[in-house]
Amino acid sequence: SMFSVMRSPLYLSLSSCLLALFATSHAFLQPHAASRPAPPPSSPSAMFAGVSDTTVEGDLTTVTVPLGDGRNYPIYIGPDLSDRADLLRKHVHGKRVLVVSNDRVAPLHMERYVEMLKEDGSLTVDTHVLPDGEINKTVDVVMTIVDKAMELRLDRRCTFVALGGGVIGDMVGFAASIYQRGVNFIQVPTTVMAMVDSSVGGKTGVNHPLGKNMIGAFYQPQCVFIDLNTLNTLPDRELCSGVSEIIKYGLIRDAEFFEWMEENIPAIVARDMGKMAIAVRKSCENKAEVVAADEREAGLRATLNLGHTFGHAVETGSGYGTYLHGEAVAIGTAMCASMCARMEWIDQAHFRRVIKIFEDAKQPVELPLDSPMNAQLFLDLMAGDKKVADGQLRLILLKGALGNCVFTGDFDQGAMEETVADFVAECDGQAAAEREAQASAV
Repeated sequence: SMFSVMRSPLYLSLSSCLLALFATSHAFLQPHAASRPAPPPSSPSAMFAGVSDTTVEGDLTTVTVPLGDGRNYPIYIGPDLSDRADLLRKHVHGKRVLVVSNDRVAPLHMERYVEMLKEDGSLTVDTHVLPDGEINKTVDVVMTIVDKAMELRLDRRCTFVALGGGVIGDMVGFAASIYQRGVNFIQVPTTVMAMVDSSVGGKTGVNHPLGKNMIGAFYQPQCVFIDLNTLNTLPDRELCSGVSEIIKYGLIRDAEFFEWMEENIPAIVARDMGKMAIAVRKSCENKAEVVAADEREAGLRATLNLGHTFGHAVETGSGYGTYLHGEAVAIGTAMCASMCARMEWIDQAHFRRVIKIFEDAKQPVELPLDSPMNAQLFLDLMAGDKKVADGQLRLILLKGALGNCVFTGDFDQGAMEETVADFVAECDGQAAAEREAQASAV
């Protein structure tokens, strides 16, 4: 069983080591409001006016993540970067590279990236392929990356390359953070989700049976290499799922971008790569600004988790892999907006706009009838969220005009519980919980 595995000596030993290693890297989160004005996005040039850390040269856009201390790094974005191997190679400081992908992405893109890295003959490139899926985002699978690096006798000047979506990026980054106490890595995201969110900002890690992303580290890449051409092989469901993370930037801090998204979501989900390029670029700029201001999530950065406390509960409670991350976030954000409307922190028009934009992005905004979720399971999973501090659950909640949110534990607990009860009211899981409660009362 899950708990027998958790009690095994190997599991406990490894868990203890990981906890000790990263105990000092997580700061307590503090309440913070996040909002800022944005330029009107009537055109791409107007949308990005005044953003000092973005440069455009032909088809190549470079957004800089300005961390300071010599750790700034670029996000390269282009419609086809297959002829820009030089951008990748200049961020490899040694002579050895390990490209890690999964068994879905590797057949599509691995050969091309290996050839790009080998192009000038200066690098030795090895590969490692992991099983695909959220269910494989575990310590055991990360250890296979470490095993491969040790078998190859890679030294501290080696570079890991994460080729794939958010799961691959999180695991390869985590492996890089622990191999020989830290080696360089490069993010090459191939999904919308990874391009606009998970590849930027240095959050790495794996899931625990009792909670999502509970084991990990803040560890920044050398660069992020976004070739929009890789989205041509991305299934529609995964493309639409990634749009959920684009929408959040508008909701929490950029009303003008949200309004642009309202107009352009249909084109984006229909694979208009011109509109997608704008959305990816603007998302990366928003993410870079937040990460620069709050790298280790002491407050402001937590606002990027809008809908995630509810959404992570949906992912964990439904079984990893049942939902794509963006789908769970969409449900979670709908729940968040519903709760905020109950408390009259946002008006009904605001609430309806939230629901509509996710529906336009072909994302779920409610739980299916066969969901195993029930109210108690929801609340139990949320109580274990990473944003809990000193026993108090804190949420990112919409408040006031579009583009504003707060990160706070000062909310109406009753409104949260009513929202959860409303969303699970017709689920199989809730019905089963009620039957069990009735039986135990007899």
